[in-house]
Amino acid sequence: MDTRTELYINGAWVESTAEETIDVVNPATEETIGRVPNATAEDVDRAVRAARAAFPAWSGTTLEERIGWLTKLKEGIEARSEEFALLVTREMGAPLEMCRNVNVANASRSIEAIIQELQAFDFSEELGNSLIVYEPVGVAACITPWNFPLVQVIRKAATAMGTGNTVVVKPSEQTPLDAYLVAEVIHEIGLPQGVFNLVTGFGVPTGEALVSHPEVNLINLTGSTVAGKRVMALAADGLKKVALELGGKTANVILDDADLKQAIEAGLGSCYYNSGQVCVAQSRMLVPRERLEEATAIAKEIAESYSCGDPMERGGKLGPLVSERQHHRVRDYIRKGIEEGATLVTGGNDEPDGLDSGYYVRPTVFTNVSNDMTIAREEIFGPVLSIIPYEDEEDAIRIANDTPYGLAGAVWSGDMERAKKVARQIQAGKITINGAMWNSRGPFGGYKQSGIGREGGKHGIHEYLEVKCMDL
Repeated sequence: MDTRTELYINGAWVESTAEETIDVVNPATEETIGRVPNATAEDVDRAVRAARAAFPAWSGTTLEERIGWLTKLKEGIEARSEEFALLVTREMGAPLEMCRNVNVANASRSIEAIIQELQAFDFSEELGNSLIVYEPVGVAACITPWNFPLVQVIRKAATAMGTGNTVVVKPSEQTPLDAYLVAEVIHEIGLPQGVFNLVTGFGVPTGEALVSHPEVNLINLTGSTVAGKRVMALAADGLKKVALELGGKTANVILDDADLKQAIEAGLGSCYYNSGQVCVAQSRMLVPRERLEEATAIAKEIAESYSCGDPMERGGKLGPLVSERQHHRVRDYIRKGIEEGATLVTGGNDEPDGLDSGYYVRPTVFTNVSNDMTIAREEIFGPVLSIIPYEDEEDAIRIANDTPYGLAGAVWSGDMERAKKVARQIQAGKITINGAMWNSRGPFGGYKQSGIGREGGKHGIHEYLEVKCMDL
């Protein structure tokens, strides 16, 4: 049991004033593995004021100095990489190999990428008789999700600190323990006090107290669309700068000239990655109507090659969903899919064989799905694929865009120019063509209700800066 009663504020571990605590549950065993404070508004105030006090000196450091601190942070995380991987696996149920290769490795790679972007970024430029300068915003509130907890804490905090801002991090209440390890590393490397602060808690009171605090200048949230709307409402009173990476309902458009098996195999891999708990999961697979039966048979065969299992074991098994609440939610969506007339091909709500505990859901495929069904409209965040037939290319584009979301999309075609033409017509911030490798230096963010702003690369750096024009 990892019981924490303290928060990291102003370079020190300080006791929380909270009386209420939050249990951290291992979703594979359903056992409580930790406990953290549900931080109060008073705790938040202390953290924000520490960040505010640290801002003048930190924003006055040179870029080289800040890069030096980020390098130390990267080295500190790498030195405890296995500890981080084991902890994230226990917190949220992702397979250990994935936590090593994605959560921990990407945390390190993210810092390296941020350093490279900072070194290439021009913090001032001349425009006619004006000098344009880019300056840190101030105190950044970084609110992170549970599906990739370590990577998100590092990516947001490192970008904020690297651009000269000071930070208060609030991790998801479901996966807060790895953020404590980050704070331990930060303490060990001797980062100046107040630059990084950590508070834990639910959205109410902790998150809302942080977003509403008058000394917070910027909120960067990755979370649900519902959470994003609430953050915007609270931030409006102070006209705070807001960056939001929210939900998605990605359409995987497989055109009639694509390699059907390759596209379906890759699409299922995306849909089931991290047990479907990914904002860009390709959960809507659009196939030509004349190939629906063939596509369904291929998807069934591939889906049934997946299985659920202990995330600590080797192999490509799916881990559990993050919580009992999420487990019930995904199973409710599966029931709703059946009730609304979709054809259940494989999976469903039966418990996976041989698993007596844990929040597991079998890899599931629906076919004959229409885009007005609930499972095609709402973000499920579980291993559930909907196969949707379309009539022609124009119909496929219409269906892909018939969603309140616009985070990501995918297109498959034997003709690259055709694929790019279709991709340009999909209203989403990130489009993958023919299974291309994810470019971490590219901007990531959404259209419509999938968010505001971008993360990653030079576009992500801009989110943490104000623009000043000096006429000379």
